[in-house]
Amino acid sequence: MSNADHNSNEQEDKSLENDAGVPTEASIEQIDKNTIPHFFPTFRITRKYYSLPIILVVIFAGFLSYITYIEAGIQIDQGYIPGGRSDPFIGLLNGLIFIATAVISAFIMIYFAKKKGIGVLKYVFAFSFCLLGFTLTYFFSSVIAYLLILDLPQLYPIYNVVDIELLVLSGIFALYIVYQYLKSESVFTKNFVVLYIGLLTGAILAIIMPLWTNLAILIGISLWDIFAVLYKKGPIKEMIDLVSQREINEEVDLIERERIKAGEAEYKAEKLEIGIGDLAFYSMLTSSALLFTGELIVMILTAIAVLIGTGITISGLKKNRILPGLPISIFLGLATMLISWGVLILV
Repeated sequence: MSNADHNSNEQEDKSLENDAGVPTEASIEQIDKNTIPHFFPTFRITRKYYSLPIILVVIFAGFLSYITYIEAGIQIDQGYIPGGRSDPFIGLLNGLIFIATAVISAFIMIYFAKKKGIGVLKYVFAFSFCLLGFTLTYFFSSVIAYLLILDLPQLYPIYNVVDIELLVLSGIFALYIVYQYLKSESVFTKNFVVLYIGLLTGAILAIIMPLWTNLAILIGISLWDIFAVLYKKGPIKEMIDLVSQREINEEVDLIERERIKAGEAEYKAEKLEIGIGDLAFYSMLTSSALLFTGELIVMILTAIAVLIGTGITISGLKKNRILPGLPISIFLGLATMLISWGVLILV
């Protein structure tokens, strides 16, 4: 058979498929998703490079948590109820209190956003970024300075001066990045701030929360993510609908879902928005894997599982406007961490 005959038969096959009413790839309508405002705390990336921000937060959060917890020996129990490191029940209870606080905060934010307009969210994010940016930058820079001074005893006399300078510089830096986040239209600037705050948050949570508390938080917040994103009145779904200025039309939504289910349409999913909370909890999980097992290989395997889980979630975005970023990634990561840790103990 010649190439011409082969091409002719292929065209006839495609024509038959079209006549039969089966949509070809070229005929599938690409539905635009609503644009999220620049100030919303998400990391913007193309689908091809979705793993990049996750790898970065895993590496840097892991480094910061390791040098703080292991090298500097700073092991702080900051649970709501003391004793979480020695008592699993208290650890789990602290985790539940953390989740309850997050849930209540989310509903309060959406309440004020509805009453005062989406502009109020901008100031909530700015205040949160400034507070976290200042305290965590100062904390981790102080840890690094402390470790450097341990290796350089001649710097002991100026430690107090250095500490004051770090305090001032941390405040200036926090104000600067928040100002840039609010005023700059640069995607790179926004991504840097989201990545920076996300990895610092993940690192500090891994350090100050004991194992049982971390497990409770990761499992609970993943379940909450499902409700908050997928439920019609979920606060995250409502928040995104508000900030994207999307007019809710149930009839149009129903038609879209039916067309997607029939394979006649799909959402565009080449450009992604990864939430700052997703990055924070991914890095919290992988950093916890490193600190509590003491095995780098467990952290690496956990990170790979998180990446696989994120990839699975992203693959579903062609059929969904929005999906929770935590459940699949966190549950795969937790399972991988516990199984690999158990194998190492047995071996």
